[in-house]
Amino acid sequence: MKNEEEIQYPESYTQIEEDTCLSGFTMASDILTGSLLRTLASSKPCSRFLELGTGTGLSTSWILDGMDSKSTLISVDNNSAFLEICRKYLGKDGRLQLELMDGEIWVKENLAEKFDFIFADTWHGKYLLLDEVLNMLNPAGLYIIDDMLQQPNWPEGHEDKVKGLIAKLENRPELVLTKLLWSTGIIICVRKLQ
Repeated sequence: MKNEEEIQYPESYTQIEEDTCLSGFTMASDILTGSLLRTLASSKPCSRFLELGTGTGLSTSWILDGMDSKSTLISVDNNSAFLEICRKYLGKDGRLQLELMDGEIWVKENLAEKFDFIFADTWHGKYLLLDEVLNMLNPAGLYIIDDMLQQPNWPEGHEDKVKGLIAKLENRPELVLTKLLWSTGIIICVRKLQ
């Protein structure tokens, strides 16, 4: 079994990827992460989804591809040029609500919201406002992060931030988590039913 050769991409993925390359955006999640997001999304029917860090919509396309018709996805990003690429290809999907806003402001304005699936692909909800975002997670909800294995574009000192984040997640008694040494390093957490 080869990792990427046998994966079926979401319908608009190739066009989004082409525009992403032209835009200069280099922080997109990889194909393996996308495939996993689609699979996990398909396990949450009739659910509310949150993506923090839309970028150009590559991960968004995977999540939407796994969601059923009764689920909804809110995706937040602060870069209008990148968000416009997502809007161009995915904006007609009635399940998707795109929010052009700083992640900190969005989180602070929506603290009472609850979600069954949160993909935190930016600083907010990952390194910043972690407690606030985890409080948005419903029982049995999934919290997913990537880029936990050292990357060539990490700034100096970032490895310590990653280790600190992993320790915080491991010490939360309401979470069950798995660390995957695969793709760019993925952590999947589930909020316990208790």
